[in-house]
Amino acid sequence: MSAIPFLGHRDGCAVVAWRGDRPLRVSDFLSDLAAVAAALPDRGFLVNLCADRYRFAVGLAAALLREQVSLLPPAHTPELLRLLKTRYAGLYALCDGGVQTEVLETVDYPSTVAAPASTMPAFPSSQDAVIAFTSGSTGEPTPHPKSWGRLALGAVHEAQCLGLSGAGSIALVGTVPPQHMYGLESTVLLALHNGLAFHAARPFYPADIRIALELIPEQRVLVTTPVHLRALLAEESSLPQLRLILCATAPLPAEMAAEAEARYSAPVHEIFGFTEAGMVATRRTTQGPRWHALPGVRLWRDRAGVRVGGGHVQSDVGFTDLVELEDAHTFVLQGRNTDLVNIAGKRSSLAYLNQQLLAIEGVEDGVFFLPDEPRGGITRLIAFVVAPRLSREALMSALRWRIDPAFLPRPLYYVDALPRAATGKLAREALTQLAQAAYKRGASA
Repeated sequence: MSAIPFLGHRDGCAVVAWRGDRPLRVSDFLSDLAAVAAALPDRGFLVNLCADRYRFAVGLAAALLREQVSLLPPAHTPELLRLLKTRYAGLYALCDGGVQTEVLETVDYPSTVAAPASTMPAFPSSQDAVIAFTSGSTGEPTPHPKSWGRLALGAVHEAQCLGLSGAGSIALVGTVPPQHMYGLESTVLLALHNGLAFHAARPFYPADIRIALELIPEQRVLVTTPVHLRALLAEESSLPQLRLILCATAPLPAEMAAEAEARYSAPVHEIFGFTEAGMVATRRTTQGPRWHALPGVRLWRDRAGVRVGGGHVQSDVGFTDLVELEDAHTFVLQGRNTDLVNIAGKRSSLAYLNQQLLAIEGVEDGVFFLPDEPRGGITRLIAFVVAPRLSREALMSALRWRIDPAFLPRPLYYVDALPRAATGKLAREALTQLAQAAYKRGASA
C-alpha cells in the first residue's frame, strides 16, 4: 500500500505558513504535529474547530497520524453536533480557543511543543481522512468520506490547473474557513501538498485582507468568495501585487471578475464543486462560461442526469446542478436543480435573478428567495437587499429594466445584513427564518 506525504516541501527550513509576518517552517510543523498527536485521545472521530488555519492543518495531520477521521459538518450548531455525536461514537472536538462547543468533549490545542518528528509524515492512500457532509440547505446532512489519496491527488491537479505546480515561493491568503471542502482543498491542501504556504488567519473585512496580504513577502494568491470580492471592489484602496485570485461558493458575475482583473492586475479563476464530489472544474471567468474538468475527471449523462467521476473524485456521483455538456470534460453551468422558478408559465433561475439584483448600482448584497409555503394561496418571490443608499422606487425600477415583471419580488425587504455562513453561502433555513421574522414585523420597505 503506497504512502503519500502530507507535505510537499523539500527541507525543514521551507515555510509552510505565515502568522502575521512570522514564518512557520516545516521544522515547526513537525514539532507541533508531534505535540498535537500526543494530546489527542484514543478515538475514531473528531471535529476540528481550530480557527487558526495553521493549527487546523496540524490537527488534520495529527488525526491522520493517530488514524482518526476529521468530520466536516456544514455548520457547528449545537443541534447538528449533538446529532453527529449520536452517529459517531466517542466524537470529540479539537479547539484552539477561537471556537468552543458545550456539546462535545473538547481537547485544547497544546501550547507546548514536543521533540520534532524524525521524518516527514506520510499516510496510506486508502486511509479515510475526512468525512464531508452535504449542506444543510439541501436537506439533512449526509456523509461523504474522502480518502487521503484522493484529497492529495486533487491538490496536485488543482495546482496544475492554476499554474501553481513548482511555482516557487507562493503564499495563499484565504477568506474562507478550512472546515469546509473549498477551504480545505484550496487553502490548506493546495498549499501544503504542493510545497506552498498559507496565511494562518482568516481575514474577513477588506482592511484585514489587505493587511494579511501586505505581511507576506512572497507571491500572493487570494482565495475568496464573490461576497468578499464584492466588498474589496467597493473599497477605493489597492491591494499588494497578486499572482492569482481564486473564487468559489457562488456564481461570480463576469463583470465583477473583469473589474477585479483590471483593478488588481491578476487573473481571476473560479473553482466549481460540490460536497459529494469535491472540486470538479475550473475556469477563468472573463474568458467565457465554459468550465473545464480537472485532470482525470470526466462527466457523462445517464437516465438520472449528469454524473461525474474519475481522477480525484472519490466515487461516481450525480451533479446537484443543471449543466449543458459539451464533451466529457467541458460543460456550461445552467443552475441548481432546486434553482428553477416557474411563475405564470415563465421560467427563470434564482441564480440569474440574484445576478441581476447584485448588478444594480447601490446594492451591497441581496438574494431572491422562494418560500416553501405560499401566502394567501399564491407562491411569490421574496427579495432581501442590503442597499442603504438606494430607495425602494429606484431599486424596483432597476429590476423592471433587468428582469421579467413576473419575477419582481413581492415583497421586497431591506435588511442590514444577510445571514451568510463563513463560506459566504446562504442556507435555506436561515432565509426561511429571516422571511418569517420579516413577515411578523411587516418590515417591507
